Formats: sequence, structure tokens, C-alpha cells
Amino acid sequence: MELPVMPPVRPMLAKSVHEVPRAPGLSYEPKWDGFRCIVFRDGDEVELGSRNDRPLTRYFPELVELLRAALPPRCVVDGEIVVVTGDGLDFDTLQNRLHPAASRVRMLAERTPASFVVFDLLALGERDLMGEPFAERRRLLEGILSRELARVVLTPVTGDPDVAQDWFTRFEGAGFDGVMAKPADLPYEQDKRVMWKVKHERTADCVVAGYRTHKDGQGVGSLLLGLFDDQGDLHHVGVASSFTAARRRELVDELAPLRVNALDDHPWREWAAASTANTANTADIAGTAGTGSRMPGGVSRWTGQKDLSWEPLRPELVAEVRYEHVQSGRLRHGGRLVRFRPDREPASCTYAQLDEVAPAELAALFGEGAPS
Repeated sequence: MELPVMPPVRPMLAKSVHEVPRAPGLSYEPKWDGFRCIVFRDGDEVELGSRNDRPLTRYFPELVELLRAALPPRCVVDGEIVVVTGDGLDFDTLQNRLHPAASRVRMLAERTPASFVVFDLLALGERDLMGEPFAERRRLLEGILSRELARVVLTPVTGDPDVAQDWFTRFEGAGFDGVMAKPADLPYEQDKRVMWKVKHERTADCVVAGYRTHKDGQGVGSLLLGLFDDQGDLHHVGVASSFTAARRRELVDELAPLRVNALDDHPWREWAAASTANTANTADIAGTAGTGSRMPGGVSRWTGQKDLSWEPLRPELVAEVRYEHVQSGRLRHGGRLVRFRPDREPASCTYAQLDEVAPAELAALFGEGAPS
């Protein structure tokens, strides 16, 4: 492979802001919820590179064929790998695609095929475009992408902040992360936060039912969070993490009283017993241990043999947690601890407090790129 822009390329990044920026000369795009990916095509050779230099080509063979048909013979494009369903983008299914077994990869490629959203052009033919303004890269991109392949989609773009605000609000239910904004005269600057992203953010009161030790073995790495359903079952909905080293150590002492006799009446005690016996379900990070409730069990399917063992706590503590959005009953991207709430009863921590956003039809915005 010989291109004017060669792998690896570090994707251009964005800084978080709390509202849609409004300034002259900005372009806005929906923020897709998938795997960031730089595609390199040189004739029949196609390589898919992740933002962390992890090669993605072997996991998405169906995309290699699609991109070979949709893109010019020699080019480099920036985009996002997504899985689109009738209810929106499905990130959990996308994560399942990262499987080590070749036979499983082939099967998943047929059962849950991925799509690719293109939003930038880094090279075309012999021309390196990374020094060109975004407006020029976008103009060229619009002229080269085949529109006949529904699963290779050119992302919408607008210069109207009111339209961007509408996208931010209206399409959250379809699984979008939010909205991106970038100056029209912006060159492509690798690994620099020179764009802006506006993401949905809310808070919820959750039961703290356990914790995992930090990967360095020092202190609490993440709090395991639960919410009650209408039947009174406590479901694992995600974690709160990103503590400083000092706070991780403090949390060990703060949570120590709740470790006493924690498993006596713990709603996830069956998973804990299965984990101790090394018989936990390893197919999913949210195992069920035969109860029908989501539990924090199993070996992560996208991080190999990462240790997901946990320390049970009596489910008596309530934490206010900041989160972005909920998908399949879980907090996407994890949460951040705001504060503990000794004034709240654990039983009051139910799914009813979560904002419900009706799924939007992708076809309303993306036409032929959406599923039927």
C-alpha cells in the first residue's frame, strides 16, 4: 500500500462543551455512536484502522467489500463504524463484533452487518488533503462517494445551529451521542482537540451494590450501580468511575462498613457464588446467573480476559450519578459520581426516574442509509 497519507493516522478529536456552539463559519454534524475508523484504500487493498492503532479489518470483512465498491481506488477517509437497527444505533451489538474466532467473525458479519459513516477526506489519488480546510475536504468528499450503497453513508452536515440543535434533541432516541461542530476552515490536525462535541448529560440516583478494585490494585476503580424494576428486582445498569488516586483510597474506607455480611441478602449473590466457583457466564459483561436480572458478571467480550471480579456491598447506599444516555437498560459510556445521597432510600432508585426518549426513525434524517 502506497498512499500520500499512510497508516497509522491519529483521528482529529473534539473538546466537550455544554451547548451547541453558535459562531460564524461553523459546520455541524450528528455525533455517531460507534467505532471511530480511518479507512485506507489503495486499489484492492483496504485497511481499517482504529483511533488507538488497533487494526479493525479482520473484524468487519463485509465492510471491506462495501468500501472497495463505494470509495475511489486511492483514498483515505475518516468515519465511524456503526450497527444500524430499526430502533437506532446498537453499540452493544457493535462491541460483540470484536471476537477472536474467525468463524464467529464470519457468522456475525452475516447476522449483524455493520455500516460505515464517512465524514472526512484525508487523501485522494496522489493528493494529501490534511492541510486543506474542512470545507474543501467536504466538497471533494461529496463528489466521490457512491450513493448507491445504503450501508456506506455520507454524514449530514449543516451550517445552521438551529438545525444542529434539532438534531441534538430529536435524534437522541436513535442512539446518537449528540452533535459535532468544527470550523469550515479547519485543517485536519491529528490527535488534537480542535473540534467541539455536545453530548447529552443527565443525573440519576442509583443503588451502590458493589465495587471493583482499580487495575493498579490500589483502591476502588469503579462503583457497581443498580436500579429497581417494577417487580422490585435490582438490575446492574453500569458503573461510576474516573476517580483520582486519593479518592480511590478514600472510598475503600468509606465503603468498608457495607462489606460486612454483604452477601447474606444480596440480590446478586447468585452471580457472586458462580464467580467464586469460576462458573460465571463469560459471554456477557452483564451476566444473569440464572435469575433473569442483569448482574455485573462475566469476562468482558471486548477486553479479552480482563478481570471483572467485584466486591459485594450491602445495597444500602445511594449515589447520584451523571450519565449521558441509556441503551438496552444500561448507562452508556459509564457514569461519574456526583455525590452520595444518605437522604435517599435505595428502594426509590427505579428506572422510572430515567428520561425516556422515543426512538427516532433513522430514515427521517438519513434516507436510504437507514434500515427498513
